[in-house]
This record gives sequence, structure tokens and C-alpha cells, in this order.
Amino acid sequence: MTPLEVPPASPSDAEIYERMINAILDHQLPPGTKLVEDRLAGAFGVSRTRIRPVLVRLANEQVVTLTPNRGATITRPSEQEAREVFEVRRLIEPTLTERFIRNASRTDIQQLTQTIRDEETARAAGDMRRAIRLSGNFHLLLAERSGHQTMGRILRELVSRTSLILMTYSPPHSQAREEATACGCAEHRALLAAIKLKDAREAARLMREHLERLEAQLVFGKAEPEALDLARLFAA
Repeated sequence: MTPLEVPPASPSDAEIYERMINAILDHQLPPGTKLVEDRLAGAFGVSRTRIRPVLVRLANEQVVTLTPNRGATITRPSEQEAREVFEVRRLIEPTLTERFIRNASRTDIQQLTQTIRDEETARAAGDMRRAIRLSGNFHLLLAERSGHQTMGRILRELVSRTSLILMTYSPPHSQAREEATACGCAEHRALLAAIKLKDAREAARLMREHLERLEAQLVFGKAEPEALDLARLFAA
């Protein structure tokens, strides 16, 4: 390396965390995936000591399971955990939606509209990973612009856990699985219509029904997905 060359900067702990969360939201890290510290460290170009606190943070958010003498794996939620996640989402998201209606600017509503359009485009193109991610972004944008930081932070964690739930318990048939793992665009558009009309009660009702439908399509008791080791996913 010449004196004028600058070595590539290693990612911060926050950047490592974000890349791992993004991989979960994109359904690239299935439940049960082993997270080998050495491989993750090599993929991110950092030491093992940099990886451990990130895994602890993810474990605190219940998207990673740390087991003594066995290491870390992507969490495979139980049926009870899945039902609890949707129960909590039904408790907080109607309120976040009502607050969004009170606080959102015209730009916020335009961004929400564009997210739905992008999701529809991805679904039409058969890009279900992108559609699933955009579907989650719809809910996260509502939370972010609601002005309630605490519930918004909780929802971000719940959306990550929901991604794992959908990967674990979505219907086995491919078409049914696609319909269940991405929120229906029609339901998002109905929500958007109520938001534009500033009908907080109707928007809250639609959000609850929307989440109820997602939970109702889960298939509990089906065969567990095969565990994969995708540490190479994070290689630059």
C-alpha cells in the first residue's frame, strides 16, 4: 500500500447490526441459521470481539438465540412467541396509525404511497423478497412518522421478529406462501385511503384486521425449515 492509499474502513458495530437486521428482513437468514463468530468476523473484516456485542444486542431483541457451548443461531420462534408478537402489534399499531394521521405531513403521505407502489411493482415482477421488505417498510414508516419514539422502537424489533415468524410458519404452497409473507397491497391501499381522509377510527380498525389476517394465515406445526449457514452473505 502506497502512502497515498487509504485502507478501507471497517464497519462500525451499528453498521454490522444494521446489515444483519436487513438480511433478516430480506428473508436471507432463515431461522436456525448458525452464526459462527469467526466467519462473521471474516465477512465483516473485524475481530471476533467486535461481533460478540452485536450478537448480544440481537439476542436481547430475540432475533438471535445464544446457547452456551453451541454459539449463536437465528431464532426459530415458537407458536406462542408468534402469537404474542402479533398480539402486541395489534395493541400498538392502531395507536401508531392514529398518531400518524395527526402528525404526518404531505411528504410523509407521499412516501407511504410510494412504498405501496414499489411493493406492487416488486410483487408484479415476482421479486418477493423485495415485496416482503417493502411491506415491512410500510409499517415502519407509519411508526417512524407517528412521533412516538418508544412504540416506534418496539415495533422495529417486532417487525424483525415477524420476518422470522413468516419464514417459519408461512404456508407450504408457494402461491399461498407469497400471499401470506407479504402484506396485501390492497389492504395497505385501504389503510392509506382512510389515512388520507383522516379517519383515525377506520384506519385503526383496518390495521387491526390487517394484522389479524396475517396471523390467521400462519401454519403452525409444519416441518421446521432447514438450518443454513449464510455467514458468507456479509462478505463485502
